[in-house]
Amino acid sequence: MASTGSMKSDAASAARGSTMTTIAAVGLLALGLVHVLIGGLAFGIAWGGGGEEASASGAFSKLAEQPLGTALLWVAAIGLVGLTIWQISEAIWGHQDKDGAAQVGKRVASGGKAVAYLVLAIIAGRTAMGSTSGGGSAEEGLTSKLLGAPAGQFLVAAVGVGVVGIGIYLVHRGVTKGFAKHLGGHASPATIRLGQVGHIAKGVAYAIIGVLFVTAAVKHDPEQSGGLDEALTTLRDQPYGQWLLTAVALGLIAYGLYAFVWARAMHDKS
Repeated sequence: MASTGSMKSDAASAARGSTMTTIAAVGLLALGLVHVLIGGLAFGIAWGGGGEEASASGAFSKLAEQPLGTALLWVAAIGLVGLTIWQISEAIWGHQDKDGAAQVGKRVASGGKAVAYLVLAIIAGRTAMGSTSGGGSAEEGLTSKLLGAPAGQFLVAAVGVGVVGIGIYLVHRGVTKGFAKHLGGHASPATIRLGQVGHIAKGVAYAIIGVLFVTAAVKHDPEQSGGLDEALTTLRDQPYGQWLLTAVALGLIAYGLYAFVWARAMHDKS
């Protein structure tokens, strides 16, 4: 029979796990809201409305303008930190169902997600404190520093290829429905379709960002690089760009709605 101390330890561990799962669910809600807002801003870029930057920074700035916006931003920041911690734990101890290279690949992917969620948490926190900055200038500054380093063009090109790879992975994940396992009992046909459309649209956006970085490396011009806002603007300027960008905007909104369902599934585990 288990000792009283062991039972207390197990209960405390379960409570911590439940708390972390709840925080992660809040983070997924924030992630979903960000994508819905970015999708709306992208729709504005496609049809000449709005004027706000279609990026995480622009989305959080839009949220800050709403009633209780600052409080919501802090909740989002805390939730995104929870997502970061969750993915760090997955990168260190997770994916036990995989072996060898597959497990390593999954853990590396979790590490990349942890970085992405942490960046979003920082942006949310900075916006809540009244500090905003354009996403494009940040990418240009990073590219400029990399280009000035030894083998800088190679480094920028490598970043671009890596981001394109992320885009391809997201598209593949959407096509193969690799995300469905996160939804548990909420994996309805409609939710699966939202996830597919959302992952593919997000993958296209990432691929364009990667191409911008590679272009900056080839031309040795940091101004050729850019973040999500520049990628969506580039897409708009292509033949039939308005319609293509509209499709991506709707896809990003679909990803946001999928994230809401994912948050519900995560909450059910707590």
